[in-house]
Amino acid sequence: MAGLKALAKDTAIYGLSSIVGRFLNYLLVPLYTATLAAADGGYGVITNVYAYTALLLVILTYGMETTFFRFANKEGEDPQRVYSTTLVSVGTTSLLFAALVVAFISPISSAMGYADHPSYIWVMAVTVALDAFQCIPFAYLRYKKRPVKFAALKLANIIMSIALNLVFFLVLPAWYESAGGEGFVSQIYSPEVGVGYAFYINLFCSAALMLLLIKELTGFKYVFDRALLRRMLTYSWPILVLGIAGILNQTADKILFPYIYHGADAHAQLGIYGAASKIAMIMAMITQAFRYAYEPFVFGKAKDRDNRETYAKAMKFFVIFTLLAFLAVIGYMDILKHLIGRDYWEGLSVVPIVMAAEIMMGVYFNLSFWYKLIDKTVWGAWFSGAGCLVLIAVNVIFVPRYGYMACAWAGLAGYGTAMLLSYVVGQRRYPINYPVREMAVYAAVAIMLCALMRHANASLPLWGALCVNTLLLLVFVAVIVKRDFPLGEIIKKVRR
Repeated sequence: MAGLKALAKDTAIYGLSSIVGRFLNYLLVPLYTATLAAADGGYGVITNVYAYTALLLVILTYGMETTFFRFANKEGEDPQRVYSTTLVSVGTTSLLFAALVVAFISPISSAMGYADHPSYIWVMAVTVALDAFQCIPFAYLRYKKRPVKFAALKLANIIMSIALNLVFFLVLPAWYESAGGEGFVSQIYSPEVGVGYAFYINLFCSAALMLLLIKELTGFKYVFDRALLRRMLTYSWPILVLGIAGILNQTADKILFPYIYHGADAHAQLGIYGAASKIAMIMAMITQAFRYAYEPFVFGKAKDRDNRETYAKAMKFFVIFTLLAFLAVIGYMDILKHLIGRDYWEGLSVVPIVMAAEIMMGVYFNLSFWYKLIDKTVWGAWFSGAGCLVLIAVNVIFVPRYGYMACAWAGLAGYGTAMLLSYVVGQRRYPINYPVREMAVYAAVAIMLCALMRHANASLPLWGALCVNTLLLLVFVAVIVKRDFPLGEIIKKVRR
């Protein structure tokens, strides 16, 4: 029982720190979209460069974070030797990557479309190299069961980043303007740097975090075991393939867009799409709470006789939960749109599509447990890879004609493909009787209510639309209560 309590406490700390961290990072979206005009493409640059960063972080860690856990807990292995070998391996590859980018910065920045701003690229490269290396000491903190320090360092880094962004995108520009571009402020701030400050701040925060991790990087003898590393790499490469396929599903459209969009305003259009998509991430943050609870729950139920029935019920409630969140975002869109700058509002039409794709990704996540439970994770690489290919194909074919709307539909098609493949194959290899018909009813009701909400948003004044949409949201809640949460029976059980 004590072990279960400790697990619950640690899960709560890790989960809360991640959700709070994502929410705090989300606060940068209003700041960037309020201070960077859509037409200038500044936020498009951020969206594009950070998409590269997400992909590179997966490549530069090459599955070694998970592999460290596996080998550190493996009987017969020396955990400290595993940790040291992992640090040396990831540290060496990260350093080599950063050095190569800096050495060939001119051709690389030109190929990426930033020939006039090579600093964006080398700063990004050094930052992602530091972040990749830091994944290992953070994994070590988890191995040592230090969730409080783990969460404190993560949140401290995010808070420092937000504070510096407020200074360089809000406080100093106002001071610079009031001083007429002269005096002390002109020595520490230049409007010509513009969006570059976002990347410099990230580099500074990553470097500062390295100092805060000094205890996890010193106090022991570094060893490098080549034989051990070969065994670890054999274990890690499938994880790398799965990770690349998964992250490309999230970032491929943002990486490809400047190359395949034919207009001269590629970064401006990408910025509009990226900013509008962030509103859809509200639902992702809400559903992440469900996912943090669901993963340990699934593996904990793996040995129970009724586990498949339980998984089926959990899937249904996941769908209900996410559809409710979907309708809440659509219903209060007239309020939530103020999270981004007014000149980004033209991209709001992508929000329902991106949210639908997020729901499919969540369903795919839940479906994925069949191959994890039977130790056939290679299926995950196949499904994610197929979804990624569909996403890339839709982008390449349709973005030149339809712009960022094609990006939104490509995400839906990609996640839909992975979801359907996982369901079809899973029903043959690990059949679970999911209540498909019941979930379809909820989806149909949600689609109908969504159409009514969007009509209200377009045709009624603000308060009228909010009132109508609140009533429609309550209708969906009433359907949930009637079909799956009979209040009368629940009240009777509570009274007993």
